[in-house]
Amino acid sequence: MRKNNLSGEFPASLKNCRGLSVMDLGRNTLSGKIPEWIGTKLPYLGILSLRFNKFLGNIPPSICQLQSIQILDLSGNHLSGRIPQCFSNFTILQLLQDGILYHGDALVQWKNKESEYQNTLWLLKTIYLSSNELVGDIPKDFSRMNALLSLNLSRNHLTGNIIEGIGTMKMLEVLGLSRNQLSGKIPILTFLSVLDLSNNNFSGRIPPSTQLQGFDSSTYGGNIQLYGRPLPECPTFAPPNPHVGYDSNASTSQENDDEFLSKEFYISLALVK
Repeated sequence: MRKNNLSGEFPASLKNCRGLSVMDLGRNTLSGKIPEWIGTKLPYLGILSLRFNKFLGNIPPSICQLQSIQILDLSGNHLSGRIPQCFSNFTILQLLQDGILYHGDALVQWKNKESEYQNTLWLLKTIYLSSNELVGDIPKDFSRMNALLSLNLSRNHLTGNIIEGIGTMKMLEVLGLSRNQLSGKIPILTFLSVLDLSNNNFSGRIPPSTQLQGFDSSTYGGNIQLYGRPLPECPTFAPPNPHVGYDSNASTSQENDDEFLSKEFYISLALVK
């Protein structure tokens, strides 16, 4: 049901579809809150995409009861509050094992391009919460999701530090934390192919002699107290770029976020071929 003109609140009738494994309501104009029952009435849900709608309010903690979830995409809404600590309960994202056995095709859309996943869909394990109004820290228990391939929390109002445990997630290929208010030093991050930490309040030296020095300088742009290769050896203390939150009418912001996700898409394609 993606990319239609569906409006109104989340369809309550879907609570009767207990056998659903895939639900894609992305790119509609649905509004209201994500219902509490989604975590209890749809126990077999492995893929949930509500991206680019008008949902608001908190992410319901009951969503953590989706033990089979492997692709969770709530990006491009107006969700607020903290990221639930219980996200670490997602069993499939913790274990290096196959995901759902979904017989059919699924479309993944980034930057106005739709690509078809078929038998390889079970390999993708991702969480997208970008372009919302989420606040607070990144939950420490995120590091327990050892099988997570991609995590995008960009364009929110997150604070605090990058949790050290992210650097131990050996399957993590893509990490997007741009345009938040995160601070502190950047820990050693390994195994990444795509990284975006721009427009935060990070400080100190980028860890030397690590993979982090191989990324383009734009990866770290807008952090005025950050220095070390690929940035200059001393902090510039130049005026920072203004913080830009999610605006459904700001086409430039959306295109920038889609550009990051398009890189993510091609990496995922390479992994699943």
